[in-house]
Amino acid sequence: MIERLPRRSNVKHYGNLYIDGMWVAPANAGQKPLINPFTETAFASVVTGGGVDEVNKAVVAARRAFSTYSATTLDERVALIDRIIAAYEERADEIADIMAQEVGIPVSARAQTTGPIGHMKVARDLLKTYHFERHLGDTIIRREPIGVCALISPWNWPVQTPVIKAIYGLAAGCTLIMKPSDASPVSAIVLAEIFEKAGVPQGVFNLIIGRGRDVGAAMASHPDIDLVSFTGSTQAGAQVGEAAARTIKRVSLELGGKSANIVLMDADLEKAARWNIQRCFFNTGQSCHAPSRMLVHESQMDAVVPYLVDEVARYRLGDPKDPETTMGPVVNQAQFDSIQRHIQIGIDEGAQLACGG
Repeated sequence: MIERLPRRSNVKHYGNLYIDGMWVAPANAGQKPLINPFTETAFASVVTGGGVDEVNKAVVAARRAFSTYSATTLDERVALIDRIIAAYEERADEIADIMAQEVGIPVSARAQTTGPIGHMKVARDLLKTYHFERHLGDTIIRREPIGVCALISPWNWPVQTPVIKAIYGLAAGCTLIMKPSDASPVSAIVLAEIFEKAGVPQGVFNLIIGRGRDVGAAMASHPDIDLVSFTGSTQAGAQVGEAAARTIKRVSLELGGKSANIVLMDADLEKAARWNIQRCFFNTGQSCHAPSRMLVHESQMDAVVPYLVDEVARYRLGDPKDPETTMGPVVNQAQFDSIQRHIQIGIDEGAQLACGG
């Protein structure tokens, strides 16, 4: 059942997908509320209903656009990336505000907004010097754009991950179909608006919002998509890989982990402990590469725990839109409940709770 929201002045409505250079409503359009995890009230609603039909339309557009975009010169692609950077920079503050409301990421975590700019500049500069063709003896090695790429991104890095996927695809001469997480789709909508303003050619970039089991599955199994790039859970990644294998497309999977931070006995314990907390708590702790396990020798436990507790105490919890806040809320109730459940599991198994909980 699709939930429809009453129109209220304080709730912004996003009603369209971006396909073939146009903003269009899906065939089974509805609206899903997006809840600000700090206020626990709706701050926006976003279109739902993207599915197989929309994926098919985007694939047709991307396949048609590939024939011309893949033939563009490197100078043309460099100029396009420069225009994207300029359009992005104009909306950087707005993007930070949206991520605070969507995911609880503090606006003080500037890497979420400045990081994408850095990646775009790296792609642009690399493109200027990259050799797509070289000779190895009597052999010519030519690197060509793969074709139509499906890009599936996670909720916890709602701008940087899509930018990294998209910008290198554009640099290589590929055409793109992006599916953001339905937990943080507004960031991707703004990114599509940025690409549109920068003059990305019609059909080269497409955005479809919908459930993973509908949109993601259709992308992974589509015979005219040449590559699927997925960042998310291991379970979903396995499903993507299995569906993609039937059409022998290229697959790139960045999946979940439990990042261990191993501290050797001769390390500076205080420095290691404080770095561990700073790196783990960055982005409100919502990062796949957060060092959420710190492994130290049992003889050093009593020495290292006070440093960890002291560093945690330096964080300021609050409204992520407040520049003074350094730790915002997790994205939604489900994630909060999961964290609390894992804390309790640790206690039940004999762990000692040093702070919080």
